[in-house]
Amino acid sequence: MVKPVKFAHVVYQTRRFDEMIAWYRDVFEAEVIYENPALAFLTYDDEHHRFAFANLDVLKPGARSRDDRGEIGVNHVAYTYANVGDLMSTYARLKRAGIEPYWPVHHGTTLSVYYADPDGNRMEFQVDCGTVEQATALMRTPAFADNPVGVMYDPDTLLARFEAGEPEESLLAIPSGAPSPIPAAHGMS
Repeated sequence: MVKPVKFAHVVYQTRRFDEMIAWYRDVFEAEVIYENPALAFLTYDDEHHRFAFANLDVLKPGARSRDDRGEIGVNHVAYTYANVGDLMSTYARLKRAGIEPYWPVHHGTTLSVYYADPDGNRMEFQVDCGTVEQATALMRTPAFADNPVGVMYDPDTLLARFEAGEPEESLLAIPSGAPSPIPAAHGMS
């Protein structure tokens, strides 16, 4: 069985966006890699982001008070696989077991599939699409600012391309398409 090679990041949903960013900067001496009013990505080490924050005041304004936890808390945790082959092998194994992802998305920095466990806890299985330096540089571009979420893809098509022997570099290329909506049932929209 293929296993992740590392824990990648955690994403928090918050109504204290600025306070959370400041706290994680202070506690972890983290650097903000990218920030807009709705999302922020921070790191403290050799990963392009270890924390992400989703601002519920922007994404779901007025839905709850700042003191009512509601959807505040962990959105998902992410695990990195060594390569596209390991990610696609895991996808195929889980599909055979009747476990389907709820959101396959290419973030630009990572190629990802999102799953929910029986309690609804969400996790991202991903493979990096380049080096940390390349991902960090991408996250600082206007193109990333225009679409910090990514583009959905068909994992069955990607699996078939992998099984046909297509090179990893080609499999990791971001597909063309409109920005992906964040799944309402499992995400932040």
